[in-house]
Amino acid sequence: MSTQYRTALIIGTGPGLSSSLARLFARNGLSVAVAARNVDKLAALAAETGCSTHACDAADPAAVENLFAEVETRHGAPDVVVYNASARARGPITGLDPEAVRRAMEISAFGAFLAAQQAARRMLPAGRGAILLTGATAGVKGFANSSSFAMGKFALRGLAQSLARELAPQGVHVAHFVIDGGIRSATRPGTNDAPDALLEPDAIAETYWHVMHQHRSAWSWEVEVRPFVEKW
Repeated sequence: MSTQYRTALIIGTGPGLSSSLARLFARNGLSVAVAARNVDKLAALAAETGCSTHACDAADPAAVENLFAEVETRHGAPDVVVYNASARARGPITGLDPEAVRRAMEISAFGAFLAAQQAARRMLPAGRGAILLTGATAGVKGFANSSSFAMGKFALRGLAQSLARELAPQGVHVAHFVIDGGIRSATRPGTNDAPDALLEPDAIAETYWHVMHQHRSAWSWEVEVRPFVEKW
């Protein structure tokens, strides 16, 4: 059987994929909560979808615990949790600021652990739910001058695989999405000579929706999405 969801929490919300997910969830009748460090940027999304907005530092254990408590009080315990937050420190390894790298790792990987832990504590007693983790090309292929991002995304992928094996037999669907390419946005519209080179956020959101509703006899733990012109 597939699961019918009631409440979604999206952590790491901006104008791209997270907003597309919020709109898709709201259109399909879910009660939606979105979280970000800066909630001012979410006002238009809240007005459009009716979602609640929550300020949260995704790498702070107390903040994440409080976030889930707030959402549970307002909407009920979330039965689908999407972790989209990530960060990176760019540059050659010889010049990287160790604290910036630490922070990038905390947001990309440790924050996902915190969110998954809070989600699992609520989903396991119910025997149902979905934890969806947004990865990137960097999680399967590290690039030069992007070591912190690769470390964070490799760790995220490992977390997803481990949790899928641990939680799937107990009814919680864990899935990792490799976003292999750039995502189209207002600040990244693409070019006329390569109109298909970027992923459409609404199309990615539809893939998440499909995975959420897979029959439990055929769950995916990982899905890659990329433009058809992307080289890989």
